[in-house]
Amino acid sequence: MQAINNINLNSLIDTLVSLTAAFILGGLIGFERQYRQRTAGLRTNVLVAVGAAIFVDMANRLGGAEGAEGAVRVVAYVVSGIGFLGAGVIMREEGNVRGLNTAATLWASAAVGACAGADLILEALLGTLFVLAANTLLRPIVNNINRQPLDVVSAEVTNILYVIARRSQQQAVMVLLEAELARCNYPASDVDVRPFGSDEVEIEATLVATSVDGDELDALVARISTSTLVVQAFWSPSTTD
Repeated sequence: MQAINNINLNSLIDTLVSLTAAFILGGLIGFERQYRQRTAGLRTNVLVAVGAAIFVDMANRLGGAEGAEGAVRVVAYVVSGIGFLGAGVIMREEGNVRGLNTAATLWASAAVGACAGADLILEALLGTLFVLAANTLLRPIVNNINRQPLDVVSAEVTNILYVIARRSQQQAVMVLLEAELARCNYPASDVDVRPFGSDEVEIEATLVATSVDGDELDALVARISTSTLVVQAFWSPSTTD
């Protein structure tokens, strides 16, 4: 089998070094983007760096093989063509861009598949491990960064929670809101209260985190809305950059 003949431990070590460097350096770039709460953050940058490293490493391996010119040309088409597929899973929803990690994973997965198709099985396995590491091991780091307050003046998205309550129950609703935000680990950087009609007030809580889990906030709003103290509750992201 050609796949067995292509096993080369020295080349595999070279691939390991390349992917490790791509993982670390892509992570450094992504960390800065994640810290500033940009759309393409830590995992997206790592996935793209690792995927690119797999493609280039595979082309280097195939470059010296007999009859590999056609294979390298096909790989080039895969690199460009998978971009259109990735674009299809990227959506912009209420001020947030979603699907970048999925698109980057598809691109890296294409690199792994191309490796396997080129009979570089061990390299494909190594690439798979790095992609899985980017999507699993980096997730807690991303979540922790996203919950930290920014020390920069620019941010892509500001998330605001709105609660409408009767004026006479304002203090009780403030206590409820503070408890729910603490429960979800979404502290507010600023809370404003303004009149809303003749006998109601609107409480506006601006969240510290600029990157949030929409499902978590939806659940938080649903819990608040069930209180008899609350007339209405909703949240909204707004673009500030």
